[in-house]
Amino acid sequence: MDFPNIDPIIFQIGPFALRWYALAYVFGLVGAWRYGIWLARREPRTVTPQQFDDFLVWATFGVILGGRLGYVLFYQPGYFFAHPLEIPQMWRGGMSFHGGLLGVITAMILFARRHAIPLLGLTDIVAAAAPIGLCLGRLANFINGELWGRVTDAPWGVVFPRAGPLPRHPSQLYESVLEGLVLFTILTVMVNAGRARFRPGLTTGVFLIGYALARILVETVREPDSYIGLLAFSTTWGQWLSLPMLGLGLYLVWRAQTKDPVTPAT
Repeated sequence: MDFPNIDPIIFQIGPFALRWYALAYVFGLVGAWRYGIWLARREPRTVTPQQFDDFLVWATFGVILGGRLGYVLFYQPGYFFAHPLEIPQMWRGGMSFHGGLLGVITAMILFARRHAIPLLGLTDIVAAAAPIGLCLGRLANFINGELWGRVTDAPWGVVFPRAGPLPRHPSQLYESVLEGLVLFTILTVMVNAGRARFRPGLTTGVFLIGYALARILVETVREPDSYIGLLAFSTTWGQWLSLPMLGLGLYLVWRAQTKDPVTPAT
């Protein structure tokens, strides 16, 4: 299957160019923001809609700064330390999910302390909404023709323009489905049809476990970064970065199940 001829630039006026990748970030953040406000109106009211509305700016900075610094430190520290002026040039590509996650976690801790709100109440809302942005972000990776998979003879293999003449796994679409659609569906059922919203930390834990497992699975068919390659036991750096998420998620699920559920507000 040939790669669809999609221009990564939607339109350009002089030096300004609107890219699908940037649009994915905008719609991902806005979609998660609106869904999070809706969740904040439900029981129990640990975080008010106004507080979550205020958190959008904090989350945006956490995603952008954490994502970029994570890419610099986790993937190419030697290169960027030698070329520090390229660190802020995000339009040239290079964002790390795990770095963005750490950035948002930092933002949530600081925001919760400043506003004296339960940290897990905030993280549960953010976790339930985060797959919206993950789904759109991976679709943007596919449109950009980046982060492709390994060579495959599967009938749905895609020949990416910058990856040589052989068809490859569209691993970006795998991640969009697993980290986005599937995880969002699971969390939505838990929060709205189940009782997860009365067990602080449960939604956060399931999100961390779900993302980690999806990432570890897809990394088995995703082309390793050329500047890192495969690590011990044919693993990838993305898989190793996902292991702490898995461990923290398991702990939060265990903790939520051993604590008494919170009482709904009346």
